[in-house]
Amino acid sequence: MNYLHDLSTFLPGIIVGVAGLIVVLIDCYKDDYKGIVGLTIASLTAALAISIMDLFGPTGESFYGMISYGGVAAFGNTVILFGTLFCVLISYEYLEAIDHNFGEVYAMILFATTGMLGLASANNLVMIFLGLETMSICLYVLAGIIKERKTGAEAALKYFLLGAFSTGFLLYGMALLYGATGSLDIQEIAQAASSDLLFVAGGGLLLVGFFFKVSAVPFHMWTPDVYEGTPTTLTAYMSTASKSAAFIAFITIVSRLLPEGTADWSQVLQVIAIATMILGNIIALVQDNIKRMLAYSSIAHAGYLLVGLAAATPEGYSAVLYYLLAYTIMNIGAFGVVAYYERQHGLDLLDINNYAGLGFKRPMMAVMLSIFLFSLAGIPGFVGFVGKYYVFAAAIHADLIGLAIVGVLASAASVYYYLRPMVFMYMREAHKDIPLVKSGWMFKGSLIVLTILTIYFGIAPADLSHLLSSYYSGDWIAQTLIP
Repeated sequence: MNYLHDLSTFLPGIIVGVAGLIVVLIDCYKDDYKGIVGLTIASLTAALAISIMDLFGPTGESFYGMISYGGVAAFGNTVILFGTLFCVLISYEYLEAIDHNFGEVYAMILFATTGMLGLASANNLVMIFLGLETMSICLYVLAGIIKERKTGAEAALKYFLLGAFSTGFLLYGMALLYGATGSLDIQEIAQAASSDLLFVAGGGLLLVGFFFKVSAVPFHMWTPDVYEGTPTTLTAYMSTASKSAAFIAFITIVSRLLPEGTADWSQVLQVIAIATMILGNIIALVQDNIKRMLAYSSIAHAGYLLVGLAAATPEGYSAVLYYLLAYTIMNIGAFGVVAYYERQHGLDLLDINNYAGLGFKRPMMAVMLSIFLFSLAGIPGFVGFVGKYYVFAAAIHADLIGLAIVGVLASAASVYYYLRPMVFMYMREAHKDIPLVKSGWMFKGSLIVLTILTIYFGIAPADLSHLLSSYYSGDWIAQTLIP
């Protein structure tokens, strides 16, 4: 009966994967997009509810040690499913407006999410590869869903080519690690780890593959063009759920697979984090296209997350987990409001200059965008500030004071480009009268919920930090991360 126990530990992934298959069947025989969206939302909601319950359940391994469940894996699944659910909620109306509300979009989202759940729960290099590629292949398709537009085709092609290139690094690194240790199991690899060239080269190539997936400098080149060419609500999905899955697996790799004695991995992460924070913020300063601005912003946020990983402490890892949830909430909200403005027919409302005067056309949308941008900038009173505080505090407690200072200064510089849209919305006169359509209840309601969460966890983070207090004490970290 062990197989029943194994299936129950990956029940959220099974629910989402089966729902994806059903969506494909429905789409083959009937153009029932409302039914497809309803099924997608229902399956994601059910999977999310199970993942939340798993947060307070036991931890362990299943499928012969291929995946872990409970603890960090459950928290990762919760963040991924939360982000996916809200991206679907804001996608239906947006995709209808741009005439690309296809059934295969939701199937690809469900299959990609299944891969993400496998990646976040992975306890074996084979499982990491399967989860990563299942996620990536579906994202390649979603990036080019608007195939009649040049930017859409460019996004898909660039994402696919560079993604395949990074996969080569990832697989070669896994092969070298297998050659050095004779195992693909993460715990066995850690026990057999050494400082010989074969192991260190394998670990380095493995990190290169993950640096690409999280858009870290200098492996970030694909991010701006892919984010710009992908439909905006799907860009939100790519920048939050997929990044969360990759960082959960990244925590596992750094904390368990690559012991500090084999090489100075923390030093490598520090250098990449500094380059990512500085370059992401500097280039974002000069962007007029708001999606490209948010793309470079996403690169900078990957740098902040790497600060927590560089700390290489239980506090640093749990700070990264907190930041992932905070980033998911505020980034989906920001992209959601941008998607609302973008779908006005015949208008280029991706250009920040065209936001002039829009703050008084739809006050609620403008206020929500302002709140999300304030939070992304790390202004106190919003969830983004709390997330950055935890990450930088972990770095300081690990005696990485210089790294924390660079992070704080980079975050301060980001305030400029986050405030620019608000300056145009409230302090510039409109160039012309722009009639804005009303949004539906599902779209608007989703953004309102995200806004409330952004404020709530910013002024009262105790509820979430209480959940993560066991991470800080090392209870779940000791059970699920550190061998």
